[in-house]
Amino acid sequence: MTCLEQHTICVDMGTTNTRVWLLCGDQIVASAKQATGVRVSAREGSTGKVKSVLQEMILEVQGRVGELHQADSIAAAGMITSSLGLKEIPHLLAPAGLGELAAAAQWHYFREISNLPFLLVPGVRTATDSNSTLDVMRGEETLCLGLVASGFIENHSVVLNLGSHWKAIEVDRHGRICSSVTSLSGELIDVARTHTVLASSLPDEFPQELTWPWVERGMNEARLTDLPQTLFRIRMLDLDEEGSEEERFAFLVGAFVATDLDALIARRVFGAKQIVLIGRRAIVECWRRALRLQSIDSVVLGAEDTERAFLKGLRQVVTEARTNARQSS
Repeated sequence: MTCLEQHTICVDMGTTNTRVWLLCGDQIVASAKQATGVRVSAREGSTGKVKSVLQEMILEVQGRVGELHQADSIAAAGMITSSLGLKEIPHLLAPAGLGELAAAAQWHYFREISNLPFLLVPGVRTATDSNSTLDVMRGEETLCLGLVASGFIENHSVVLNLGSHWKAIEVDRHGRICSSVTSLSGELIDVARTHTVLASSLPDEFPQELTWPWVERGMNEARLTDLPQTLFRIRMLDLDEEGSEEERFAFLVGAFVATDLDALIARRVFGAKQIVLIGRRAIVECWRRALRLQSIDSVVLGAEDTERAFLKGLRQVVTEARTNARQSS
């Protein structure tokens, strides 16, 4: 017995994490996640690790469902289409929406991973009038397509995605990605917590909640001095036995929030647009409160809705790409 719905394996490979889903129509029938992303390729100088992890995860979701749910293709977005992933697919120039992304998506085989064909979705880049690159994204373009299609955001919105990179993405009135601004703040917070002299002053695990007065204190300190000096201030707080490890971490996060927020305001990124916040709950809440202090309202989208939107965006690209292929054959 087989299921008559279309089956697709979907992949989201980021800098630090990889997620794989097996979909029956729009329903998730199996999923897997590993804390391995393309950062391991940058560190090891080889894509061998991400390929082996991806093969393992695809076999895992296939093994959970057996013969009832057999996928006929794999759709992938994110850093998997970079030089650190499976194959580099050139970024599309913004503005770009569903039509442009589906037309530029590429089918490839990677037999060492799976016998199924892969549809690789390109990222989007923002450029100047002289074509100098200002910013790039991989994966967020697919998420934004799904956010629009699901009604989670209005056209003419800013999506602030607070993951390993903090990225502000503007979606225009036609539902296309028209620009983005990125910082490494998410990754740098993790590095500061685990691989600098501050590690002994900060918690081993990422706190589930951050104490707001300490977040504000870090924000104020960063605005009085600068980010590097504010980070070293955490060491002084520890030497003076001031604050707990979790409170000092809140101070650290506040310094990064203030630095990025002030830069985005200076660039007039927000304007009179709907602001949607996505990412780790503790970080999102800090941003929500920091924006409110600037009289900027925002909407928080949870992890389940974010996942659903990404998968909807990826399914849209697959459907459109298949339609294009049939029309051209």
